[in-house]
Amino acid sequence: MDSSSWSERVVVRDGVRLVCRDWGGAGSDVLLLHGLAGHAGEWDATARLLRDAGHRVVALDQRGHGGSERRPEDASRAAYVADVVAVASELDLDKPVLVGQSLGGHTAFLTAAAHPELARALVLVEAGPGGAEPGTQEGVGGWLKGWPVPFASRREAVAYLGDGKDAVGEGWASGLEERDGGLWPRFDPEFMVRSLDEVAARAFWEEWAAVACPVLSVVGEGAQGGIIGGEEYAEMARLRPGLHGSSVPGTGHDVHLERPGVLCRLIGDFLRP
Repeated sequence: MDSSSWSERVVVRDGVRLVCRDWGGAGSDVLLLHGLAGHAGEWDATARLLRDAGHRVVALDQRGHGGSERRPEDASRAAYVADVVAVASELDLDKPVLVGQSLGGHTAFLTAAAHPELARALVLVEAGPGGAEPGTQEGVGGWLKGWPVPFASRREAVAYLGDGKDAVGEGWASGLEERDGGLWPRFDPEFMVRSLDEVAARAFWEEWAAVACPVLSVVGEGAQGGIIGGEEYAEMARLRPGLHGSSVPGTGHDVHLERPGVLCRLIGDFLRP
C-alpha cells in the first residue's frame, strides 16, 4: 500500500516492538485497531478519510501482527490493552477515539473499561463482549493453517482471501510479505490461536458494563452477515442504554474494507456535537 501519506512510528513496551502508521492530521485523535490476523494497513482507506475529515489518525499493528513483534510471549487480553495505553502515551494521543474491528474492537472496549480516562469514545466494528465458545481456537487455527501458502501471486491471494469480495481480498493480501518464492502471512498462526484463549473461554459483560464513554456499534448486514447476533446486541444495549448502533447493508465482518466511506460517515455523525 502507498506509504507516502503516513510515517512509521515504533513503540517498545516491555521489550515488545509495536509498529504504527501515523497518518498525521489536525484535530481530535483517533487510534485504529485491526482484528485477528489483520494489520494496520487494512485501515488505509479509513485513515485517509478520517484524517481529511479533521482528525489526527494512527493505526497500530497489534502485537503478533503486521510489522510488530511476531511471537511475543504474552498473548493475553491485558497485554493487548497495555499496548494501546503505551502507544497512546508515547505518540501523545489525547483522549483518542478508539476504533476497533473484531478482536481490535474487543481490545478497544477492554481498554476503555480498564482506563476510563484514556478514551473519548469507542467505535466497535463487528465487535462485542461475546460468549464462551470452546471450539473457537480449533476453528480459527484450522482456517489459518489451511491457507494455501505461499500464494504464487497477489492476484491469487486476493481471490482466496476475499472469497469473491475484491476489497476484502485486497485488504488481507496487503498484509502478506514476499519471501521464499511466494507471498506469506507475517503472523504466526499459533500466536493467533493463543490470542483467542480468553475470548473463547468467557464473555466480557462485566467489562462492557464498566465502559463509561460514548459507544457506536457498527455491524455488517449482508448475505454473509457479520458475527454480532441480535441477542448479543440487545444485551449490549440493555447494559449500555445510550449505545448508538448502525448496520451497513451489503457487508459482512469486514465492514471497514467493504464500505470505508460509509463507516467514516457513521463515525463523523456519531462524533459530531
